[in-house]
Amino acid sequence: MTISEIESTITEEFSIFDDWMDKYNYLIELGKELKVIEEKYKVQNNLITGCQSRVWLHAEYREGKIYFSADSDAVITKGLVSLMIRVLDGQSPDDILNAELGFLEKIGLKEHLSPTRSNGLTSMVKQMKLYALAFKAKT
Repeated sequence: MTISEIESTITEEFSIFDDWMDKYNYLIELGKELKVIEEKYKVQNNLITGCQSRVWLHAEYREGKIYFSADSDAVITKGLVSLMIRVLDGQSPDDILNAELGFLEKIGLKEHLSPTRSNGLTSMVKQMKLYALAFKAKT
């Protein structure tokens, strides 16, 4: 699936919920399904700066695509990183760099997150795009 197709699917999923508490609960459920990062990657180098909670993000480049794994010590944050991985995992560096990620506004995430969580989400996206830039530069 393309990034925009995945974004559309996520937008549809979130539109089912009328209440933001239900959307938060859905985010928590997404976090529980996250393919957890291997312990050996839970190192200082993989911690995302700018997040209030601890978030580890690891990226691998295989056959022209980037694959992410992550973990967090906070349930909502784990859901957020899970959501971002769902959108960007298995995509090419160019596709990740060009992704506008408009679904974040469409589902109301930016307006319903606390400022610290919103900053953390921005940091996650920035880090994922930095990985894409680095892998693109190596090819």
